[in-house]
Amino acid sequence: MENVLLSLQEVLQWQTLLLMFIGVCVGIVLGCIPGFTMTMAVALTLPFSFTLDPLQGISLMMGVWIGGASGGLISACLLGIPGTPSAMATTFDAYPMARNGQPGRALAIGLWSSFFGALIGGVILVVASPFLAAWAVNFGPWEFFSLMVFGLTAIASLGQGYLIKGLIAGLFGMFIGTFGLDPVTNTERFTFGFVEMYNGFDFLPILIGVFAFSQLLSELKQGARQSVDFGEQKSVSYPIGKTIKEMFSSSINVVRSSIIGTIVGILPGAGSSIANILSYDVAKKVSKNSREFGTGKKDGIIAGESANNSSEGGALIPTLALGIPGSAVTAMMLGALLIHGIQPGPYFIISEPVLAYGIFLSFFISAIFMLLIQSFGIRLFLRVNDIPLHILLPVVIVLCALGSFAINNRMFDVGVLLLFGVLGYLMKHFGFSLPAFVLGVILGPLTEQNLLRALNTSPDISLFFTRPISGVLLTLAILSLIYAIVSEVKYSKQMAQAKQE
Repeated sequence: MENVLLSLQEVLQWQTLLLMFIGVCVGIVLGCIPGFTMTMAVALTLPFSFTLDPLQGISLMMGVWIGGASGGLISACLLGIPGTPSAMATTFDAYPMARNGQPGRALAIGLWSSFFGALIGGVILVVASPFLAAWAVNFGPWEFFSLMVFGLTAIASLGQGYLIKGLIAGLFGMFIGTFGLDPVTNTERFTFGFVEMYNGFDFLPILIGVFAFSQLLSELKQGARQSVDFGEQKSVSYPIGKTIKEMFSSSINVVRSSIIGTIVGILPGAGSSIANILSYDVAKKVSKNSREFGTGKKDGIIAGESANNSSEGGALIPTLALGIPGSAVTAMMLGALLIHGIQPGPYFIISEPVLAYGIFLSFFISAIFMLLIQSFGIRLFLRVNDIPLHILLPVVIVLCALGSFAINNRMFDVGVLLLFGVLGYLMKHFGFSLPAFVLGVILGPLTEQNLLRALNTSPDISLFFTRPISGVLLTLAILSLIYAIVSEVKYSKQMAQAKQE
């Protein structure tokens, strides 16, 4: 309780609250721009977080993250275009509801679903993280290796219908992670004579390049965006009392979808997009009126928005308790903490309790700010879509470059940004999974390090299977891989049948 009170004292400082408020505003604005992902939005805050203390830096990123998670709802409702990939399934019912003359209802249901989803995901985060961290204290290099392998099996499910391409992208990411000095012998590997390469590529410029810069290249190719006068839309207001009443009438759906989102968020690399689609699919299957989904049904909006926002709390659980990023955004948060010399992991909550509980509190406060800001400022945020592309893109490109440079104060990292930005654009163009690639870059080196640690401790390979936790994790990894392959086969058959029909 003493640590919680100290954390509350830190979080409630006006500077921290102001940073969260600004972050949520920025996140909502960028989230409602079609194609501008949460990852891109959070990437822009990196150079600012380095100059702040750890809690303020994470609070700023948290605000952008939570705001962006709900911002995609706006364009999903009024344009039928998900502002972020995590609002994809939300579009299925939110846009038809808006077209049926109820845009205010669609926005209100989506907003409150986002809020309740974030709250439930946050509660699970607070409850689960300490237990998971205490359990993980007993992890040796064998358990960590098996955990990394289990995380890497998520690559198989990230191909989005292209299993082989997803695996290739993941393996290529693991290969990129081997650049630099060997962790045991200090032998140079793929350094190409560059001193900056001795420590390999810094993964933050890779993340910014792959997710943000590659998207900007796509925007340049597609040309100017079509601006829409949202002022011509019908009323975007809807009574709060009616909204809350509708939410309580679908409370089972809210809780179920939030739990699904949190579980998916915990899985490294799965992400809010998968949570959004999976929760919508489950809600449709259990509904007595499943045929009404896609025509403007509120349960479809609730399922999608509750899941994608609760998944953010889920993604923070492995990040803080195990030191394994649950998503690209939490990978950036992990990097921001590492810049300050703070290592998330099993001992994080014990060694940094004030910071840990401060992060928990900033999650909840950001969710409250998100609810208030969206409730009163929807019309204002919608005007951002009118900004011409030739003005918006240069600003974003400059901020991306600044973010990469600020990591180590060297132009080499800006070159890394450009290199992997082009690479990310080509990968996306040819259907290779960017999340699978990034997961390989992040978890590949960690897998190698723990494998070498385990073998140096004892050359007995059977320990990976005979140690209970390690054996269970490897079993889960095998089952996860089998499930991904079976799902891919079923998906291929369904697509073949659809083409024949």
